[in-house]
Amino acid sequence: MNSPQIKHFNYIFTGTGLAALMTVYKMVLSGKFSDKSILLLDHNSKKTNDRTWCFWEEEETLWNAVISKKWNSALFANEYFRRNLELKPYQYNQIRGLDFYNFVFEVLSKQDNITFLNEKVTDINELENHVFIGTEENRYTCDYLFNSIYTKAFAERQTKYPVLQQHFVGWFVKTETEIFNPEEATFMDFSVEQSGNTRFMYVLPNSKTEALVEYTLFSENLLPKEEYEKEIEIYLKKLGISQYKIQEKEQGSIPMTCYPFWKRNTKRVLNIGTAGGWTKASTGYTFKNSDKKSSELVEFLQNQNPKMAAFHKKSRFWFYDLLLLDILYRHNESGSSIFSSLFKNGNPALIFRFLDEETNLIEDLEVILKCPKMPFIKALFSTLIK
Repeated sequence: MNSPQIKHFNYIFTGTGLAALMTVYKMVLSGKFSDKSILLLDHNSKKTNDRTWCFWEEEETLWNAVISKKWNSALFANEYFRRNLELKPYQYNQIRGLDFYNFVFEVLSKQDNITFLNEKVTDINELENHVFIGTEENRYTCDYLFNSIYTKAFAERQTKYPVLQQHFVGWFVKTETEIFNPEEATFMDFSVEQSGNTRFMYVLPNSKTEALVEYTLFSENLLPKEEYEKEIEIYLKKLGISQYKIQEKEQGSIPMTCYPFWKRNTKRVLNIGTAGGWTKASTGYTFKNSDKKSSELVEFLQNQNPKMAAFHKKSRFWFYDLLLLDILYRHNESGSSIFSSLFKNGNPALIFRFLDEETNLIEDLEVILKCPKMPFIKALFSTLIK
């Protein structure tokens, strides 16, 4: 009996998270890839609201149609002070995961050259002239593979680069009384008990009675789910909220590391998203970085016979992130003092540009010099002698 023929594609995306969907969407918009066959593989059908993305931006973006809420100001707080941040010229934007998925898939579903299959990838094997991909159901080959399936062992089985997690549990709550200020997001509230870690509350109000309230940590180890939820309950009580309904819940863990995932890129395989180091290592922010990287990738792919290993370019911001992560790894309780030193008197717009890696060297110094000096000096020497 003859075995079924293995179907070949020009491009295959293993995993259809943020990075993959942004990239394929922009490939469609470019009009340069209509003659290329594209396959997206993921065991998750992307039919639920599994996460919320936020990012700051000065102008309208490609994703403006799915932004569910914008804020012009934000609160930063710790146990000693509170500061209302005027964000102009930026706005802080919120996108719900399901809105983003529906928006992108509506466009992709109309493209004859794009196929989405709800299958779990089990095997990836690069050969000289193509890449082989196996799923639980089928086998495929492609000219180029874009992988966004994160393998945490790559980062966690080494000791050269610190690995922390941005881990969180969030409740979408509806209150009986008008408590929230829908015009102001709570960016970071470090007034919660730190317990030897970097811990803060994050509040995104959509109305006076509805908000996402999220308990977030930058630390090495996750907590039992009950501990996150207990802290949310305490915080809601501190805000004066006693009667509320939990409409939805979300939870997640995002790796924060400067581990060079790009060194695993090869001639025909490119790791993207978290698997490719696209997450901003020092903050865990994903959306803005992925937006930039996906645009760069679409342009890169228009080169004749691109070599995937040549895509990544390391910048000085990678080194800045490395220093901060080294500090937080060794002294996890210091996060509140570091971020507070930035936001207490700093220019929010400048800090946002710095975090977006859009500042020049003089502006870099203006931001960095607001941080506690000694921890960064120690981290610098520690990094240099490794």
